[in-house]
Amino acid sequence: MMKLLLAVFFSLTTLASAHYTFPALIVNGQTTPNWQYVRRTNNYQSNGPVTDVRSQDFRCYNSQTRATAQTYTGISAGSRIGFTAQSSISHPGTTNIYMAKAPAGVDVASWDGNGQWFKVHEISAVTNGGQSISWPSSGLSRVEFTLPQSLPSGQYLVRIENVALHSASSPGGAQWYISCAQIEVVNGGNGNPGPTVSIPGVYNGNEPGIVLNIYYPVPKTYTQPGPAVWRG
Repeated sequence: MMKLLLAVFFSLTTLASAHYTFPALIVNGQTTPNWQYVRRTNNYQSNGPVTDVRSQDFRCYNSQTRATAQTYTGISAGSRIGFTAQSSISHPGTTNIYMAKAPAGVDVASWDGNGQWFKVHEISAVTNGGQSISWPSSGLSRVEFTLPQSLPSGQYLVRIENVALHSASSPGGAQWYISCAQIEVVNGGNGNPGPTVSIPGVYNGNEPGIVLNIYYPVPKTYTQPGPAVWRG
């Protein structure tokens, strides 16, 4: 009995330690302090995930902390930004980054993100017709992308989500790791970002890229959740 209890304990400890957060903004290769420009998430200590895609926590995961952050100002369109993962993305899964522009006259620091979001970056799975599937997000300690040059100037929320799929064979099994940063874009263009979605609302939780057994049979293909990436 004692051996069984110890096995369960170490298994749970391993699972907890495998969880992660995205605590810091990266701007042109420079990492900022944790939670300075990223809203402190509910899981900043526990590292636990969101599992309900309909929850308000699915947006920025800060219902308990009620956190806002400082806004990183003066980021030119075309700059390279991203997030750190603490300590790294340790589950198999895929990653999306969305942005939403604060309404005119509204400080992004006081905005809850209830608006229109568009996808600016994704890291999907790599499949091989059922022979293998791999997860380029797994193991990353940084996720970076380039802001489109035509992105309009203004204040934005930048939201990263990584969906861990190791337990996703039934609805609600996918684990979501989420953070939102606050930035100001300058020297922007006249692009029209889209398609746009609401968060929550972008997923119903039953999409083929969210509910699947990644182990057996090995998926022949993988469908990335969410809309197409807007590239400017």
